[in-house]
Amino acid sequence: MAHYDERLRGIEDRLGNDGPERTATPGRDAPRGGRPVSTWLWLAVGIVGLVSGIVIGHGLLIAAGLVVAGMAAQLLDPQRRTSRNSAPRLR
Repeated sequence: MAHYDERLRGIEDRLGNDGPERTATPGRDAPRGGRPVSTWLWLAVGIVGLVSGIVIGHGLLIAAGLVVAGMAAQLLDPQRRTSRNSAPRLR
């Protein structure tokens, strides 16, 4: 059991040594690019459609606004790019 504790302590020491020099590496805190204008436009169209459907009382317009806003929100997901690149490709 002592061997296991030593391994954990070694890992803990290495993790505790992560200082400012590690956070200053490029790519870790790199500024993110802006979102495409078309994504924001689709989100605005979806929200306008949703609100106008609620005001008018038209169910189809409400549903369309929800779908469009949901699709645009999916495009704004910050983890979308990382999960797409790390997913295995099926052939």
